Amino acid sequence: MNQQMLSNNDAVIGGSLRAMSDESLVVAAQDGNINAFAELRERHFRTLLRTTYRITRNWEDAEDALQDSFLKAFTHLNSFEGRSTFSSWVTRIAINQSFMILRKRRKLNNQSIGSCVDCFGSNNTWERPDVREDPEHLYIRHERSELLRGAIRRLRPCLRNALELQCAREYSISEIADALGISSAAAKSRLFHARLSLRTSLHQNNLRPVTASARANGLGIVSQVTPWMRANSIIG
Repeated sequence: MNQQMLSNNDAVIGGSLRAMSDESLVVAAQDGNINAFAELRERHFRTLLRTTYRITRNWEDAEDALQDSFLKAFTHLNSFEGRSTFSSWVTRIAINQSFMILRKRRKLNNQSIGSCVDCFGSNNTWERPDVREDPEHLYIRHERSELLRGAIRRLRPCLRNALELQCAREYSISEIADALGISSAAAKSRLFHARLSLRTSLHQNNLRPVTASARANGLGIVSQVTPWMRANSIIG
């Protein structure tokens, strides 16, 4: 008899939770109602799994990213202030966790993010480091790499994520748009602004082409970024 009463109570609680809006569930979960968060998870699980899969292209990684996302959302739920919808908030978390999974995978596989030849609209080749370089030139090369790394790290996350999908994952514009849940026009805009921000940042640090041919061809800053990306993990 007691067991049946408990079962009926669970059904009533479950039914009432399903009738609640996301906003009400969030408030309840922030007040310590674990069942409310479980309902939020159930409600958004499938949509978020599709989001993580579109980025990772691997179901195991997608599921790992999803679990990490809900754990992070639960841990930081009290910091959610309702300025956006819960769906938007948790989707941003899922996207970021998916990129973290990709970066961990690249480190394990010792892969470079800069696999695309034409990421910045340039297909020029980069000079191989001369093993006989003197210490001064080695220092200059190292300084240039650090400036490039810093410029990319300073990109806004939305720009850096779009750039990473294009360069590390070789996504097309439509694939980037699909993975990030934005339009193709927005994807193009983010890539454009990422390039523009890099050029501006590098010019401010007086980073110049190292070869006369690059200067003659007007490749400038762009010519330095693409090959450097081929040889370095720029985001991590």
